[in-house]
Amino acid sequence: MDLQKIESFIDKQKVSFICSIDDEKYPNVKAMLKFRKRKGLKEFYFSTNTSSMRVNQYRKNPHASIYFYHKGFIKYIGIMFKGEMEVLTDQEIKNAIWKKGDTVFYKEGVTDPDYCVLKFTAISGRYYCDLKTENFKVE
Repeated sequence: MDLQKIESFIDKQKVSFICSIDDEKYPNVKAMLKFRKRKGLKEFYFSTNTSSMRVNQYRKNPHASIYFYHKGFIKYIGIMFKGEMEVLTDQEIKNAIWKKGDTVFYKEGVTDPDYCVLKFTAISGRYYCDLKTENFKVE
């Protein structure tokens, strides 16, 4: 498994999917804009609204997954990571991933109480391409 190829692939994707678990233990999937920061394949940082249903779910149950894919004319590639999601509200991390246009979503700017960061920490991954799958550990 070429982990550098996976990193390159992920960096090119504009959308990812995150999954949380609801109170009835069912998975809930949501499309998200591209992550804001990544540390290898271990940590991914997303911005979101503190008031969102997803934040509430992650606070109750941090088990999560994220998924990236690309569907070409013939070839389909998918990468899933399994791990845990943390809700971060400290100003330092909020400043670190803030982007200029974010005021569209957070009217009060980088200090908006409705702005927080989701930090996903992967424990394993699964790669799919050309009708083949391969599991890999994330370290």
